[in-house]
Amino acid sequence: MRSAGEKKLYRFFKNLDRSLFIDNEYKAYAHIDSALPIGHGQTISQPSLVYTMTLRLELNKELKVLEVGTGSGYQTAFLAEFAGEVYTVERIEELSIKAKQRLESLGYRNIFYKIGDGSMGWQEHQPFDRIIVTAAAVRIPDPLLGQLKPGGKMIIPVGSRGIQNLLLINKDQNGRITSEALEPVLFVELKGSYGWSKDYDMENP
Repeated sequence: MRSAGEKKLYRFFKNLDRSLFIDNEYKAYAHIDSALPIGHGQTISQPSLVYTMTLRLELNKELKVLEVGTGSGYQTAFLAEFAGEVYTVERIEELSIKAKQRLESLGYRNIFYKIGDGSMGWQEHQPFDRIIVTAAAVRIPDPLLGQLKPGGKMIIPVGSRGIQNLLLINKDQNGRITSEALEPVLFVELKGSYGWSKDYDMENP
């Protein structure tokens, strides 16, 4: 049986029109529960996965959240609806600008946007109660662990190019890190020092 909070999240999940976040030929497929291309080699995640990731973060209006990978802004809308403040970082300027326009048109005023390398987090606004990463890394970025508040949670896909594990990271009040594998997933690469690109492999043999 769903809790009151989970029921509220589920209603939002069912009512949010994903087509609002797609502006290419895939808009007609927005109702399908699968990832879809949004340009620049990026995707909008499948709705059921966005729901699961949001649920496992256990959000409330007292929490400050860092999102790595704004993308279309679809996941960002879930965060803004259920958290107090959302700090979202996107490396592709065009995607960030479009996401901001969409989210502001929906009435969200608790989101702060940055264009840059999300794997470095957002130092000026840390620590964060929750961190969500919507691109896959070969390992958990150290800067993100450092910016996660004691007692906080982080969700991040970690693994190789072909398959990753969606990890739920918990940091206790003493700073001890534990990890739980939730399910196998397939995300686009987290660009930069923590991706699986050739640059990373050459720099970190």
